[in-house]
Amino acid sequence: MNVLRNGLILAVAVLAAAGRAGAEECTIKLGVVLPVSGPMGLVGERIAETGRLAVDVYNEAGGVKGCKVEYLLRDTQGQSTVGVDAAKSLVDLEGVPVLVGAISSGVSLPILTSVAVPSKVTQISCCSSSESFTALAEEGKTGGYWFRTYATNRSQSAMGALLTTSKGYRKTAVIYVNTDFGVGLAKRFEQDVAKLGGSITRMVAYNESQQSYRAEVTAALDGDPDSLFLVAFPVDGATITREWLSLGGTGNLVVNNSLRSADYLEAVGSKHLTRLVGYDSAQPRTDSVATFNAMFEARFDGPPDGPGLHSMFDAVTVVLLAMEAADEIDGTAVRDNIRKVTAADGEPVHPGPEGIRKARELIEAGKSIRYVGATGPLQFDENGDVQAPKLTWRFEGDRNVEMDYYSIEDVARLIMKLDN
Repeated sequence: MNVLRNGLILAVAVLAAAGRAGAEECTIKLGVVLPVSGPMGLVGERIAETGRLAVDVYNEAGGVKGCKVEYLLRDTQGQSTVGVDAAKSLVDLEGVPVLVGAISSGVSLPILTSVAVPSKVTQISCCSSSESFTALAEEGKTGGYWFRTYATNRSQSAMGALLTTSKGYRKTAVIYVNTDFGVGLAKRFEQDVAKLGGSITRMVAYNESQQSYRAEVTAALDGDPDSLFLVAFPVDGATITREWLSLGGTGNLVVNNSLRSADYLEAVGSKHLTRLVGYDSAQPRTDSVATFNAMFEARFDGPPDGPGLHSMFDAVTVVLLAMEAADEIDGTAVRDNIRKVTAADGEPVHPGPEGIRKARELIEAGKSIRYVGATGPLQFDENGDVQAPKLTWRFEGDRNVEMDYYSIEDVARLIMKLDN
């Protein structure tokens, strides 16, 4: 009897150990392609760490279908060729069903067309805002595999034009990054400023990662502008701003959301940016946003002030919830379940381990949910686009501070005025 009893105990122990080993091997891979080096590296690092926070929160709540999520981050260096290679590696070698990224539209677009769509992998971006993605979706060329948690250039150009003309600037020079994102935004801005009573003196494109932009700045100064609209990322943006000011350019600066960055502020110096104003996506005044803000501050010992942080958290969380809802985890199933976990008539669930546990229970019970996250209640249209509130901001000492808040309805009215 003792031999039998000992044998049973041993068998149970072996099975338990095997069960633990099986649980440890149960992982779900999430592919992430972001610039953590190069001109956008400083911004990309913060966004990447926010995505990792979202994964950690989901794992704390039990993981996807009980499996741990593995966060596979690859550096795009802000370059399209590097980004495509990184995405191919994640899809072909790691077998990821989802690609989160990139930041720049000029990197996200070739990843979408040459990797995500042909491989039937869902791609979701926190930050790419070019209207080219909308056009591709309308033409049926994305296969529905494209989503983003950041609003399009249409609202960015509108806000930039509103800021510029409301300040009384009437002769504005434009310097913009020579990418799909920058070109599209600058062209829209030129049209919108004219509708609001302003004018453009010069439109000057620049290529990234140059040591100096003296030639571009000199060209932009032609025509005696009373203001500058700068579309850039922090490293190049700081170089351009310093040269603009040193060559006699005005301190009346209007900048895009990417320059809402402590790195840009430090590189230029707050005393030179006292008249700078900018815009960014804002978050609705909801409990879900406050929950994310508190989690972020506890993790990073500071508030989530900067581009792409809220939208990155939601991009990751949405696709993990879609995996949870899918019968089989592949790119097509994730694509087909993203709108199911953001259903307008679904039961609201919020960020944080408790909210994710509730979401998992509801999904398991076959009930509809609506993820209300760090950017508020997400709603993807047929092209994978979202709308978002906006804010205007300025630098005050070593911080960026909000000036005004514009609801989704406010932004829609502004765009309707500009488009009529």
